[in-house]
Amino acid sequence: MLKYTLVLLLVLSSFRDALSAPAQVPLDMSVVATARPKRKLQGRFLHITDMHPDPYYRVGMSEKSACHRKKPKKAKPRSGPYGIPYSECDSPFSLTNYTLDYIEKKWSDDIDFVIWTGDSARHDNDRKLPRTTREIYELNRAMARRMEEVFLSKGIPVVPTIGNNDIWPHNIMLPGPNDITSQYSSIWRSFIPFTAYQVFQRGGYFSVDVIPDSVAAISLNTLYFYASNKAVGGCVANDSEDPGNLQLDWLEVQLQTFRRRGMQVWLVGHVPPSARNYYPDCHVRYVELSLRYQDTILGHLYGHMNVDHFFFLDAQAIEQSGKDRSSDGPLAIEAEDGLMKKKHKDLYGTLLKDFNHVRKESNLNHAHYAVVNVAPSVVPNPYLPSFRIFSYNISGSPYVPGDLGDSGGQSIASRDEASADCLDDDDSGGSCEKWTKDAKDSWYSSPDSPSRKNGLWTPLGYAQYYIPNLNGTGKRPPKFKLEYLTFAPTSLHPPATGARGWYPIPLKNLPRSLRNATVTRSKYAPYRMADLTIPSWVKLAQRLAKPRQTKLRGRFRRYMYMGADDER
Repeated sequence: MLKYTLVLLLVLSSFRDALSAPAQVPLDMSVVATARPKRKLQGRFLHITDMHPDPYYRVGMSEKSACHRKKPKKAKPRSGPYGIPYSECDSPFSLTNYTLDYIEKKWSDDIDFVIWTGDSARHDNDRKLPRTTREIYELNRAMARRMEEVFLSKGIPVVPTIGNNDIWPHNIMLPGPNDITSQYSSIWRSFIPFTAYQVFQRGGYFSVDVIPDSVAAISLNTLYFYASNKAVGGCVANDSEDPGNLQLDWLEVQLQTFRRRGMQVWLVGHVPPSARNYYPDCHVRYVELSLRYQDTILGHLYGHMNVDHFFFLDAQAIEQSGKDRSSDGPLAIEAEDGLMKKKHKDLYGTLLKDFNHVRKESNLNHAHYAVVNVAPSVVPNPYLPSFRIFSYNISGSPYVPGDLGDSGGQSIASRDEASADCLDDDDSGGSCEKWTKDAKDSWYSSPDSPSRKNGLWTPLGYAQYYIPNLNGTGKRPPKFKLEYLTFAPTSLHPPATGARGWYPIPLKNLPRSLRNATVTRSKYAPYRMADLTIPSWVKLAQRLAKPRQTKLRGRFRRYMYMGADDER
């Protein structure tokens, strides 16, 4: 086994100096023309997450051994060439390579940038083969080189984030600068703008223009917010040097800067910002910034959970600052060690309760909400390999933010009430003073901003592709197929004006039934959303909250777990 291990690591190390690619451009826009090959804007981007390549994966092994050994010999299922669906095994190289090969062939000409939200090393799920820092970094280095070859070499920016399994031990990251930030500064040197190196080496986060002077992505290091990381303080207000607080201070400046430049922003990271995932004070600060800069933030894209869903950030998180929030939030379970597969019923039920709260809210104010989209994983642990293609509006005039957002800004009464509640609470843990200060700030929200009204840069919808059957061989690999899309079928085709129009999803990547412009309903399009603005997500949540919507709820649940209930 030692000999086999050394061979694998030598193979991984061979990627280190291979496939050199042009560096991703820094925020200095004067460099754009020379550093990035010119490409026509397509109005689409890729979100891919949680690939978990495993160098020890072997065909014909038992799931109980993490697909590393034959014992127990009679155990079923056995590992196949492209992985085991609905299992606790990680991805063989054949699966991760095939996924990127497929995307390169089918999509690389049709996307503008890539959001890559972490976990590019195997889980630590085999005591006989414990992970090492060297293995983790080499796997990430190999994956980064592949991303450079597939995307960056073609002028497509890639925005990576650190996952909780991209470090050792998993979940635990000390304040930077440290070896982790130093290593990823090197591994991701092609992706991180030169002007962001110093900040990244301190905290593992950065921002980059993915569409010069128009749209940016802010890559967050969610390990400094994550409640499972016991090496940090959790954003408590009396510790200004806490790495979570430093990152949120930096995020606030970034949002101010991008808003002043008239730009729109995607917030991306690994661990989703739920009350159950984040330290309470980190969560409250994140929600407050998300709502305060709602007119600048297009959306929130995350991974980690390995299950397809969405949830809301809302003003109640600020109202409850300093109170016991241990049972709050839609994400009450972890994705580690098979717990997601065992407790997925809890997540579905909790989401419906959350949606029902939205449905019952009187005089609902969209300024109080933000939407988090959590994408499923490439690794078939515990479901099926998948990726998402988002489409966004590339027409119209830019949104011009006012000095204080919507008609001179908002001073929301609930926030003042929250401050009073917080001041009266003796169990606030010292966080209330800061939130009282922030509660007096105006929120930059507008019904005309791209996050609330379809305009330039507004996300219009996404198409999700998956491998429903992992059986395959080298000559006949398994096939990616469309699982579902958020669009109405009629919006997949341009108006019949005679001129050549833009297709949100290229016809070549749609099933034949959806290539017909006269189709108005389809099994692939149960949601029929007009766009991905906050009002559209609220409407979908309200529909899902109605008990009589049994068919829609069934589809939502099936997409969450990719048919796992039918399989096991």
